[in-house]
Amino acid sequence: MYRQTSKLIIYGAIPQDSILMQMADIYRQADEGRTSDAVMTEEVYTQVRHLLETATKYGFDGNLWQNYLTFLLISTETPFSITCEKKGATEGASVNVFAKNDFDVFRSLFHYDFGPLEKKLGISCFGLLENYHAIDKSEKLFNRNVSDRVRELSPKLAAAESTDEFFDLVTEFYRHYGVGMFGLHKAFRVLSDGEKGVRFHAINNMETVHLSDLVGYERQKAKLIENTKAFVEGRKANNCLLYGDMGTGKSTSIKAIVNEYYDKGLRMIEIYKHQFKDLSDVIAQIKTRNYRFIIYMDDLSFEENETEYKFLKAVIEGGVETRPDNILIYATSNRRHLVKETWNDRSDIDQDLHRSETMEEKLSLVSRFGVTINYSKPTQNEYFDIVDHLAAKNGISMKPDDLHMEAHRWEMSHGGLSGRTAQQFINHLLSAQEG
Repeated sequence: MYRQTSKLIIYGAIPQDSILMQMADIYRQADEGRTSDAVMTEEVYTQVRHLLETATKYGFDGNLWQNYLTFLLISTETPFSITCEKKGATEGASVNVFAKNDFDVFRSLFHYDFGPLEKKLGISCFGLLENYHAIDKSEKLFNRNVSDRVRELSPKLAAAESTDEFFDLVTEFYRHYGVGMFGLHKAFRVLSDGEKGVRFHAINNMETVHLSDLVGYERQKAKLIENTKAFVEGRKANNCLLYGDMGTGKSTSIKAIVNEYYDKGLRMIEIYKHQFKDLSDVIAQIKTRNYRFIIYMDDLSFEENETEYKFLKAVIEGGVETRPDNILIYATSNRRHLVKETWNDRSDIDQDLHRSETMEEKLSLVSRFGVTINYSKPTQNEYFDIVDHLAAKNGISMKPDDLHMEAHRWEMSHGGLSGRTAQQFINHLLSAQEG
């Protein structure tokens, strides 16, 4: 196996601690007589365990070895794969020769014969891994997006009758879905990495909520859809601020819109207020990718003495560098103007002659959002409509009058009228049924 992996050029930077490279090293040590059968068996079983862990993490079954190799191909970012992500493979390009060399290697690895190794060590495990049946396929245990992509592509690659066909399948996948973490995941958090800047952490199993799950707010949803649809289609679109009462579905709407347009290349990066100083670094890392990114800021507000809003203002509009066309900012807030005002801000008597200018600077932040959408508390009848919808969705059978009476009692002592309160009430009923 190490003879094959040593021929990799474009994909030669696959980490040495990966299952593939570790297995190749086991073969190398065996050929060079640098290891005993007992040690070799232990090392093989270690990689088998890692392969099973990977299968559980990503929901693989069937041929786990081929699934794993497919996962390597679609998650390894190289200049070649990122270029294919943007515009597909360029016919006649010199780099294609190197890529086909590597794909020829992977094609041979797809059908690698582990039989001699198993016979030498007196073990039997790879046969089981070629026809693996997962015990629990619950999507809550793994990222459904990754699992589906791998299980769709892997059998096609295994059946490829030539290196050219293998090349076409992989590069078409890059063009259609992308490569690496951005190609495989919907949403990300930003992690500071010291002097190395920032890195992205994929959010597995983001809530699979849809806009239809949000009862009412049709005008608000239509406005959000219109703006986002224009964005993913490459037309002009605006930054969005969703503001209003707590528990009315602002955050749910943004999560739902990402679920709605994920297949169109929409991705979401969640960032917190204390990370605004890293916004420029975040944008620098995603501005050249072939995706549309929503930078998501939940529950956005600033106290009087906080200055992070200046970083946000500079990024949204007014900075030296123009905001890339593939990035928008979507924020939610309970405050219409985002920044808390005090009587001092409004005082004409205050000794600070520039107090009014300070207030204007704070309030100008909201004007940087071209689309503002108000989510207000539902009326009691609208609240009952939400309860009815959630009850039907969850299979709760109660007479409408009884359901509404209990829902009213619940909201009186649990936060008032809102979609969140309605969901909490339904959770209470479901819990009582289970008990």
